[in-house]
Amino acid sequence: MRKWQGAVLSIGMAFTLAACSTGGGGNSTPAAPSDNPEDTVQLTAENLQPEEGATLVIWEDKNQSSFIEQRVKKFEEKYGVTVKMEELPPTDQVTKLTTDGPAGLAADVVVFPHDKIGSASEAGLILPNDIFEAETTANTSGNALKAVTFKDILYGYPYSVETYALFYNKALYPEAPKNFDEIIDFAKTFNNTKSNQYALMWELQQFYYNYAFLASQGGYIFGDNGMDSGDLGLNNEGAQKGGEFLQKLKAEVLPLKMGDVNYDIKKGLFSSGKLAMDINGPWTIADYRNAGIDFGVAPLPAIDGKPMTSFSGVKAYYVNAFTQYPNASKLLAAFLSNEEAQMENFDMNGTLPANKNVAGNAKVQEDPINKAFLEQFNNSTPMPSLPAMDSVWGPISSAITDIWDSGKDVKASLDNAVKQIKESLATTQ
Repeated sequence: MRKWQGAVLSIGMAFTLAACSTGGGGNSTPAAPSDNPEDTVQLTAENLQPEEGATLVIWEDKNQSSFIEQRVKKFEEKYGVTVKMEELPPTDQVTKLTTDGPAGLAADVVVFPHDKIGSASEAGLILPNDIFEAETTANTSGNALKAVTFKDILYGYPYSVETYALFYNKALYPEAPKNFDEIIDFAKTFNNTKSNQYALMWELQQFYYNYAFLASQGGYIFGDNGMDSGDLGLNNEGAQKGGEFLQKLKAEVLPLKMGDVNYDIKKGLFSSGKLAMDINGPWTIADYRNAGIDFGVAPLPAIDGKPMTSFSGVKAYYVNAFTQYPNASKLLAAFLSNEEAQMENFDMNGTLPANKNVAGNAKVQEDPINKAFLEQFNNSTPMPSLPAMDSVWGPISSAITDIWDSGKDVKASLDNAVKQIKESLATTQ
């Protein structure tokens, strides 16, 4: 990982410890030149101070408002910096930052899913996590750290992780299956298409879930840990095996068209006892608890002895590159995502932590549902953050539809998808 901690007071690039606002552009006031090398001072997490007169705005999701309110009070008491929260869904923030950032209208600290980091970085919208890089690197789980790093530069201050795992109705299947062979055998006795009763479902139309079947056999999207768009692995031997396994599941476990399965259909069947197992994320826990279902959650079952690799996402705070108060903004991002904050967020909202110590805390681990999701996250692949990913979703989703709905040749379908992706990339890169 590229190091950005050598931010020292020198001509044209350093910050004073009590730096004043520049009025925009994301840089603190540079120090006056000095002939004495001993006069230079390195900014660190321990000596960083907010700019005089700094006031901050943060964009966050509505469901985080109670946590932000509680945490910001402590921040204001410690640093004397006023913070205002504005509600904005994380998925909308990069788009709004693109226009409002350069105009000086955006929040100082923002939060968005990590797969948007590539477009935000390449547009110059966010500052590196430089001062707190060592702290973040030491305390964050490997997959979360990888997710908030783009082209070897750490940008994010991660605070939560998510992926999908296997929900199972204990009344129908008392112990979680270890592999798909068990599910296939169970489906032979449990499935009843006339009664709309099935052993297993997932959102068939979403490549977010179907990726796991290809990846578990050796398929991948981009090489070099998702950073090389010139290396596509969606039609390699492993991906082909994954596609063939999908066809096996269509025949023996879930003989439905893709359009016949979506989130609401699955939720209704699982809640009524007609669906034994559901591949889903933590966002559905409340719905199933409210339905009164005695359910468990486990890591995804193995396929041919290989662990099933899911897609995962990481939420993190980022500092707006156009903030007038970069020092204060970095302090806030770090304060909202440090170990104490992530423990508070878990206690208040059940937010799965990115911090390794919090994830290993007895309070977190004693809940088997949390434990299962965190275990699956550790065996996940963060969604690629390259903007090139925009060229992938359509072609590969169409290929999976051909493989599942029409039973078309797996290799030909995947080859065609990769061909389309390459053609699209050739026109956009």
